[in-house]
Amino acid sequence: MKTRRSEQSLIALVVVAALGVGVAGQTKPAPAAKSLYDRLGGAYSIATVVDDFIERLLVNDTLNANPAIKEARTRVPKAGLKFHVTTLVCEVTGGPCKYTGRTMKDSHAKLNINEVQWDAMVADFRKTLDTFKVPPPEQQELITIVGTTKKDIVQAAKP
Repeated sequence: MKTRRSEQSLIALVVVAALGVGVAGQTKPAPAAKSLYDRLGGAYSIATVVDDFIERLLVNDTLNANPAIKEARTRVPKAGLKFHVTTLVCEVTGGPCKYTGRTMKDSHAKLNINEVQWDAMVADFRKTLDTFKVPPPEQQELITIVGTTKKDIVQAAKP
């Protein structure tokens, strides 16, 4: 009879372990979730999306109506802008890149970006994400990340 109980105890232990519950009643840690960087497909995929996004911004009438933005585009090479944005997105999504550009506050300080221009940028960003069929959860994570920069980019309306 002892052997039968030992077998039952062993079977129960195996079943519990297979279900992910430890002897002390704790669950096994879930496998590490993939970073947003990995879920987006890595640096090449991010660079492709950034390329499309920047091209949209360059022809956006709302943004081009801002003389400070228009002037900055004559000073900042398009390829350099794409490089920095790609590196920034790579880093903030958990990738191995290291962004070395200026802060969002410093790089946008003299551009006089208002709420309408911010909204136009976000709309273009969403169009790009839709074009590349970025899944909704990843889109929301990206929009949330972009939203954290708004306070450093958009200038408060003057009374």
